[in-house]
Amino acid sequence: MFKSLTTVLESQKYAYRGGPFGRPPPSALVGVKYSSSLSLGPDICHQQQGSSPTSDSTSHPGFSPTVPPSKSSPHPLDNKKLTVEEADIWRDNFLKLKALSDGPPKELKIRLIKVESGDRETFIASEVEEKRIPLEEISIKNTASEIIRACKGARVKGKFRESYLLPAFSVKPIMTSEPIPREKLNPPTPSIYLESKRDAFSPVLLQFCTDPKNPVTVIRGLAGSLRLNLGLFSTKSLVDANAEHAVEVRTQVQQPADENWDPSGTGQIWPCESSRSHTTIAKYAQYQASSFQESLQVNDSTCKTTQKPVGKIIKFGTNIDLSDPKRWKPQLQELQKLPAFMRVASSGNMLSHVGHTILGMNTVQLYMKVPGSRTPGHQENNNFCSVNINIGPGDCEWFSVHENYWHAINDFCEKHGVDYLTGSWWPVLEDLYNANIPVYRFIQRPGDLVWINAGTVHWVQAVGWCNNIAWNVGPLNAYQYQLALERFEWNEVKKVKSIVPMIHVSWNVARTVKVTDPDTYKMIKHCLLQSIKHIQILRDQLVAAGKKISYQSRVKDEPAYYCNECDVEVFNLLFVTSENSSRKTYVVHCEDCARQRSPNLSNVVVLEQYRIEELMNTYDTFSLVSRDAASL
Repeated sequence: MFKSLTTVLESQKYAYRGGPFGRPPPSALVGVKYSSSLSLGPDICHQQQGSSPTSDSTSHPGFSPTVPPSKSSPHPLDNKKLTVEEADIWRDNFLKLKALSDGPPKELKIRLIKVESGDRETFIASEVEEKRIPLEEISIKNTASEIIRACKGARVKGKFRESYLLPAFSVKPIMTSEPIPREKLNPPTPSIYLESKRDAFSPVLLQFCTDPKNPVTVIRGLAGSLRLNLGLFSTKSLVDANAEHAVEVRTQVQQPADENWDPSGTGQIWPCESSRSHTTIAKYAQYQASSFQESLQVNDSTCKTTQKPVGKIIKFGTNIDLSDPKRWKPQLQELQKLPAFMRVASSGNMLSHVGHTILGMNTVQLYMKVPGSRTPGHQENNNFCSVNINIGPGDCEWFSVHENYWHAINDFCEKHGVDYLTGSWWPVLEDLYNANIPVYRFIQRPGDLVWINAGTVHWVQAVGWCNNIAWNVGPLNAYQYQLALERFEWNEVKKVKSIVPMIHVSWNVARTVKVTDPDTYKMIKHCLLQSIKHIQILRDQLVAAGKKISYQSRVKDEPAYYCNECDVEVFNLLFVTSENSSRKTYVVHCEDCARQRSPNLSNVVVLEQYRIEELMNTYDTFSLVSRDAASL
């Protein structure tokens, strides 16, 4: 069943930050796969009614072609012969239209050479021969025009498949392959104690938190240093602000934090399942309070018992959306006290350049917990960093592993029959230690901020009754960008949706951000280079096959697009079909899935959202900026 764009955007309230509870149900995955903003005009819709595909127009949908039809243009079924004049007009119009679909206008470059003869000066016009560089020799040092020429000269059979990453640009730290002594498999967690508000805004703090060698950093008492009013996020304040607000509930079995037993209680396992339901803030607050009162009564009757309860059924309130600035104005304003690199939105945050909301990533989400509430193991969506503040009053216990070991943990998940990217799992610590994987383990107290660096694997359990707030950030550095693109490409291999549309984001960053780090610049520039190659080669193949490409520019706040079938990001060239033209809702596909439906792309409209000249200009003007120039 197809949905309108409004319906799809509304469903984003179920889009989550990542991890086992961070993936929406299949019915709630945002696309945008369906759109009512793709207003196909009658001429384009005609393609879906069996007309022969042509490459003679890139007119804007809903508008007449750029060149108006001649009054003397022949009717298809008219038996009258064309006059010479009518034929010339018709042919001229056709050629003008065809030129629009051939990409950038072709130029003949002429150089004037001065020739002196006695007291006279004359000039000779000499054609400048432009060299065509082989596609495999193209690099970020080349101009966009050189890239386009190389693409047009290349003979690519089938789909062009090249990575957006270049291994030579990698900035990952080189990890030792030597065995780690058992006593060092529990390394101390980097913990920073701020002495003043000024320390929180020191560039040294940003450098430390984003250092690839530090998978996690705990900033102790940050709330106190910045005088954050965490009471705004207390259960009482939440009930007062919006008692009927939706809460997703996960029903779990309470266990010690370092254990995960099978249902029979005979052995430890990796799968960590829970059932899902929904309630309101007011109702969960009631449960949270009654759970606390119940524990006091139990403690009074069994004060001599030190054994932790095991097997008790508990409820965890998760993924509570605090994105609405009207409903949560005081809470969101309070978070503006944080240093810029930790804020939900900032110019140096890649997630602020997505152009649309990704709930829980570039907006705040809240978690309401009782002892034993678990957030199973995961890496954040597209390996982005995350910020987590414990509101209290209880503590949380964290476990984390450097990104370098995610492959090994993925292997454990496969061995135990649980999907690493989309499943719910809780690592058996002994398995990790036996595999020589170091695990950081620490307690997060009220007011502590936990910074999860790019790609860090982590899992969390509540020790007491507490609330937490969290969101993602994408610091504009090479390590973060590389890991985000790596996961983007791995997700495509595993047919898992990348919640962050990295190609879309990369172009937006290139348009709006002054990049000062050479490594980051090279990676983004290479991604743009590969994007242009993908687009131009595909475009040339479509035109050569006689497929019409229709231009439709993007509108403000228009989201990125994903394939309806395989969830891959679809950038610039959209393959669009319609189930019911009267409803004016359309479905977006990637080329592969569109051809699976129709090998010759009949009844498929190809929309182009950016003129190739526009992308070329962005590519050429995107350059490395000095820190002094960036501060101007």
